[in-house]
Amino acid sequence: MRLSLHPQGLAPRIANRPEWRAHLLARLRRQIDLTADAVRVDLMREALEYPVPAGAAPSRNMAEPDALLVPFKIVTRVGLLSLFTTTTVFGTPVDITLSELALETFFPADAETAQAVRRLAGEAAPQRVEAAE
Repeated sequence: MRLSLHPQGLAPRIANRPEWRAHLLARLRRQIDLTADAVRVDLMREALEYPVPAGAAPSRNMAEPDALLVPFKIVTRVGLLSLFTTTTVFGTPVDITLSELALETFFPADAETAQAVRRLAGEAAPQRVEAAE
């Protein structure tokens, strides 16, 4: 939440920030409604204090509740990347340290982003050293 929405985080690079902001706030609102978690309530208050991007309503309006997916569009050194996310929550694990752990994973939302991600992964891959025989 902070990484995406804080003005010193990724927020200035998010191409669809009003839409992404509304999506994140709606998701957080659902979590608050289900859990009444005070930490999440405080996080919501904090996030609502972040500057509202141009084009976004300055109210507490949330994203379309029935939206199947909201892309995360970010401007990078290789161009605009469009990603979608899935979140897995470990709700009833045997190990207490995993209880309520949420794992969010981003996937390319289009062919251009998939190609850019593969290219970036290739750049980051360690170089193989062939063993001398």
